[in-house]
Amino acid sequence: MDARDFIKVGMSAERTLVVPAERTVGHFVPGMPMVYATPMMILEMEMTSGDAIRVALQPGWVTVGTEVDIRHLAAALVGATVRTTAKVVAVERRVIRFEVEAFEGARKLGEGRHARGLVNVAMFNKRLGA
Repeated sequence: MDARDFIKVGMSAERTLVVPAERTVGHFVPGMPMVYATPMMILEMEMTSGDAIRVALQPGWVTVGTEVDIRHLAAALVGATVRTTAKVVAVERRVIRFEVEAFEGARKLGEGRHARGLVNVAMFNKRLGA
């Protein structure tokens, strides 16, 4: 399957999250500040990227994260409302590339690029012996 047949540059999505204590660095690492953790911001960016193209995928197909190049620019406290955006910027045969950003209001918390690979779930599970 060739993603260029159904994924288009410009497809986009947005998600909003109120930062819970469970997504802070202090939750995972004792003694650290209770601020939005970088891996949790990246997770939200990946999920937003998946949202941007999910409607175009055929049954039995998903995308999985393959690359992240993210800068975490500013901290957000527990209770902050974080808006994450993702936009398709390039489509290859099996790889979709995104620009991603995270904001608290107008303040940019993070930015970067992310790539997702097109996967047939049945073939993937068979190859892994799942």
